[in-house]
Amino acid sequence: MPSFVLDCSVTLPWFFEDEVDGYADAILNLLAKEDATAPALWPLEVVNGLVGAERRGRLSADDVTNALAMLAELDIKVEQQGPTPSAVLSVAREYRLTAYDAAYLELAIRENLPVATNDLDLAGAAKRAGVGTMVPVEDTGMD
Repeated sequence: MPSFVLDCSVTLPWFFEDEVDGYADAILNLLAKEDATAPALWPLEVVNGLVGAERRGRLSADDVTNALAMLAELDIKVEQQGPTPSAVLSVAREYRLTAYDAAYLELAIRENLPVATNDLDLAGAAKRAGVGTMVPVEDTGMD
């Protein structure tokens, strides 16, 4: 069972050396132990970010291919069918989000899971919705 919803804003920094992000790195490390879920639009958002970086010369074609291969190895359950447009619209209206961010929040609400996100609007909405954001805990080795 997934333990959190993964947002694209946390995923993309994994592939850019000039975008060091401790939170994103902690979420990536967490994926070695826990599963995540993402709405059907997540892979499209990720590919869009990667291909845009390739076009701007920030990543090579091999970098993008390797990024997708790495993502395929992680325990990320991608919904095959997204929520209904009316469900997304309802969440977007209530929490004043884009439809894209509302899709992540709708999944989090439906599954009662926190959201791993770097998006401040989405994080605030997740808090107001009662699901909150994922807070990775450092493994101290002390049990």
